[in-house]
Formats: sequence, structure tokens, C-alpha cells
Amino acid sequence: MKKIITLSLISLLLVFASVQDSNTIFGNTASPYDGPYLFYKGVAEQNQQSEQDAYWICDDKLLSTSVINNQLKRPLNCGELPEPTLSIDAKIIHPDSYSGIKKIVALSDVHGQYDVLIQLLKNQKIIDQHSDWAFGDGHMVMTGDMFDRGHQINEVLWFMYKLDKQASEAGGKLHLLMGNHEQMVMRGDLRYVNERYQVAEKLLNRPYDELYDNSSEIGQWLRSKNTVVKINDSLFLHGGISGEWIERELTLDKANTLYRANIDKSKEELKQDPLLNFLFLSNGPTWFRGYFKPDFDETELDKILNYFEVSRVVVGHTSQEQVLGLFNNKVLAVDSSIKNGNSGEILLIQDNALIRGLYNGERVVL
Repeated sequence: MKKIITLSLISLLLVFASVQDSNTIFGNTASPYDGPYLFYKGVAEQNQQSEQDAYWICDDKLLSTSVINNQLKRPLNCGELPEPTLSIDAKIIHPDSYSGIKKIVALSDVHGQYDVLIQLLKNQKIIDQHSDWAFGDGHMVMTGDMFDRGHQINEVLWFMYKLDKQASEAGGKLHLLMGNHEQMVMRGDLRYVNERYQVAEKLLNRPYDELYDNSSEIGQWLRSKNTVVKINDSLFLHGGISGEWIERELTLDKANTLYRANIDKSKEELKQDPLLNFLFLSNGPTWFRGYFKPDFDETELDKILNYFEVSRVVVGHTSQEQVLGLFNNKVLAVDSSIKNGNSGEILLIQDNALIRGLYNGERVVL
């Protein structure tokens, strides 16, 4: 009998541990507030600032407010949801190569952990105490994966939307790169979506991927973004560049153009084209983890760096406990596990120095 009871207790503990782990990835689902969601009625209206309604979920009920002078105002008693100002420049396609940038900050894989993101950026003086841009003419690179797992996806997206505009106005720039989870959501792979968003799906009568399709403000904005950028002597992307990129003689412009043009295609459609299969799946730039494998050959890395004429590659995707340098800092890993909702770091590149920006505001040279 004692043995049976002991086994039962062990089973219960394992179940509890499993639930705790699930909550780490998909937790904090109880918030009754969500939004805003802004959709355009037809293709002809997608680039016009005509009168529209923004949709909000307040106490698990769907409400709407009119967009007046490009300003979204949340209903009364609807939590602290963002009240964004629409930007007429939000969907402009920007260059993928920059030089002469004095300071750069990079991070990755936020996965809906808005509170951690805000605290990290405040502590590192990238934003001020009002969560507004404070990085001057610097460039900030988010190397993908804002979507999935966490419970504050919209808060992250609208914050980045605001920061995009503020950075440009200050002479800086936000580079919001597409990761594999952005691509997954846009093609309807919803395995990692937080349970919180089931309410939005039901009330708006749209599957989750259609909340961010090309009829939505956020969807159009995201579809204008690059996937790989070069800033000074650093290459930034989500996963990594493999030797296959060189074999295919790809350029940044060609790759980014193909990403934007095909991001809504299904996995089956992508597989039918060898080049798209490489870019979006398999060994491609948003999935590659080769740099972190013990058998990776540094000579292949040197070929990649020479191909792009850069000193380093900055990537997310593969989680670490901190910002990490590999191969004598030729690879910089910036996925510092923000997705766990506890802490995180940034990479700062300034005055020829590579610096870890810690969650508590301290800075440590790599």
C-alpha cells in the first residue's frame, strides 16, 4: 500500500511539474483585456487613413471605438491596453544595409513577454520611464520571434509599432526582423499560440492567423519588414546563415524580397520550390542552429563572414542564459531566454566594443 501511495505522489508531482512548465511557456492566460485589433475592409482601403473601427476585448466582451485622426482610444474600464497612433510610414519597405551607425542594440525571442521587455529596455536606457524611445540616433534590432508562447503579444507588437515611428523621428531606426514564429503564425501554424487568444478568435470570428493577416494594420506593418539586415560590419537575423546561402549565391535584397512576397504561403506550397523551401524551412536563415552544434566547422563561418564582408553574425532562435559570444565573438547569440518571463539581456555594439546589457541595468564587456 505504501508503495502505491508513493508512486501516486510521484505521478502527481510529475503532473504538477508538467503544468508548471506549460505555464512557463503558455501561462498568464487569465487577463480579460486584449487589443486593439484594426482591420481594413478591402484591398483598396488598406493604405488609406479613412475612418475605421478598432476592436477591443474588455472583460471578455467585444467593444469597438472609432479611429479619429489616426488615434486609437480604448474604451473606458478596459485595463491598460495600448492606445497607438497610426503611422502613415508604417508600411514603407526600408533598406537592408546600413553603414556609419554609431550605436546598435540587439535582442531576440521576446515571445509575448512585454513586462520583461519593457523593464529591460528601461534599465538599459533604451527607452525612458514613459516607455518612449531614448536611444537617439542608434539602431535597435529585434531579431525575430515576438509571437507565440507568451500572453502579451499585442502589447509587444503595438509597443514595437510605436517605437518604430519614434526611432525614425529621432534619427535612429528599429529593425524588426521576421523569425520562424512570425512565419509560422502567418501561414497558420498555431501550435504555440497562448490560450489567451482563443477569446479574440471567438469574439472576432477569425482564426488567430487572420487577426494579423494583410487586412490588418499590424499585419501590413509586419509584412513590410526585412528578415536579414547588415549594419556596419555585423549581420543580423533570427537563426543563422549556412553555407547553402553561398551556394545559392543569394543577396540580402533578393532574400528579403522573397520573404515578403511569400510569407503567406502554406508549408506545402513552400516545399514545392527548392529556394523557398530553403529560405522558410529546413536549413534556412530563420531555422538554422548550426553554430551551436559541436561539429560546426569554423572555416564555414569564415566563408560566410567573407561573403557578406562582415566581422560577425548576430542571431537569436537558440536560447541561452545570457548574451553569448562564440568563435571569438564571430557569432553573437542574443536569445537570452526572455521567453521564460523572468529576465533577459541585450547586446550593445558601440565604440568598437561588444557589451552585454544586463537586466539590472549593468553592462559587461564580452
